[in-house]
Amino acid sequence: MNPKSTVDLRGVPETMLFTLYNRAAEARRPNGFLRDPECLRIYGAIDYDFERNFGKPNSSHPMRSRLFDDAIRPWMAAHPGATVVELGSGLETQFTRIDDGKVQWLCVDLPESLAVRERFLPPSTRCRHVALSALDLRWLEKVDASRGVFVSAQGLFMYFEEHEVRQLVVGILDRFPGVELMFDTIPRWVSRKSLGSGFSKTVNYTAPPMPWGIGQDELAPLLRSWSRRVGEIRTRPYGFWRGPGVVLLALSTHVPWFRNIAPAIAHVISTVEEP
Repeated sequence: MNPKSTVDLRGVPETMLFTLYNRAAEARRPNGFLRDPECLRIYGAIDYDFERNFGKPNSSHPMRSRLFDDAIRPWMAAHPGATVVELGSGLETQFTRIDDGKVQWLCVDLPESLAVRERFLPPSTRCRHVALSALDLRWLEKVDASRGVFVSAQGLFMYFEEHEVRQLVVGILDRFPGVELMFDTIPRWVSRKSLGSGFSKTVNYTAPPMPWGIGQDELAPLLRSWSRRVGEIRTRPYGFWRGPGVVLLALSTHVPWFRNIAPAIAHVISTVEEP
């Protein structure tokens, strides 16, 4: 038996272990809604006390991954051989879950994060790695946009200031006309708590500060104020949930006021030409 690998991460990069933990818990379920063998392999290979730091697993992260999978799969079918850019890829195993044998994949993350990723998921011809912050727009130069571009950002934008999110979104829309961009958001109250007393999962782990929070109903007007290239905007609450969170899901779906105090997912389809 191979010895387990130790991982030393702090701040935002450490969140890749939190999301891995929750995805693995769902993938282990016989009736789980996320099938993820590579996630289970990596989870089993890491020497880290996941439960001590993160408590009992929850379904939020596998739910998010499933919704991103469900959006990207049909896009790939309509754009064979096109490019998916995964910002803040961490230990996300989406490429291995939905690879159609044609897609070009680009993982963009901080050097220390990619160093951990490459222990378990080395780059390949169709899944390349770029060791840059998502805010360092030099990664745009690495993208082959000839067949279309889909940019995904799971669990990332909330760790940036709003002006940084704006710069990143506008940079993507300007560089790739017709691009599709998908990301998730947190509500303002979660952001305020993270910046104040802190959002603690256990006594051993507090989530990094999350400066950018926004209500679901505020998002479309804000994005349109940033760029005239914004075309269709689809926003939705998280779709699958286990345990007490199912009540939050129902409220965020059917009660308008509650939409703005729950996390959400945004899917932006840009125009090919600026109006």
